[in-house]
Amino acid sequence: MKNKEIFNVFFREKPAMMLVTLKNAKNEIYASSLAKVIDCTYSHVVKILQQMEKSGLVNFEKDGRLKLLTLTKKGDQVADNIDKIRMTL
Repeated sequence: MKNKEIFNVFFREKPAMMLVTLKNAKNEIYASSLAKVIDCTYSHVVKILQQMEKSGLVNFEKDGRLKLLTLTKKGDQVADNIDKIRMTL
C-alpha cells in the first residue's frame, strides 16, 4: 500500500489535510482559499470547519466580510500529531 492510501485508512483525507494546511499556512487563510488548496468544494469545507469549531479546533475571526481561519491551541496540537503520523507513514 502506498503511504497516502494507508494514511487514508486511518484518517479522512480532507479534514486531516485542512488542519495540516492551516498549521503550515504562512499567510492568512480563508475557507475559500483552503477549499482550493485541498481540492474540495467550498460548502464541504465550511461544513467540516463548523464541526471543527464546535470541537474547539478552529476559530473564525471576522475580517470585514471574510472570516479568517485560525487554529486553537488544541487544533494546533491535533494538526501537529496528524502531520507527524503522515510523515511517519
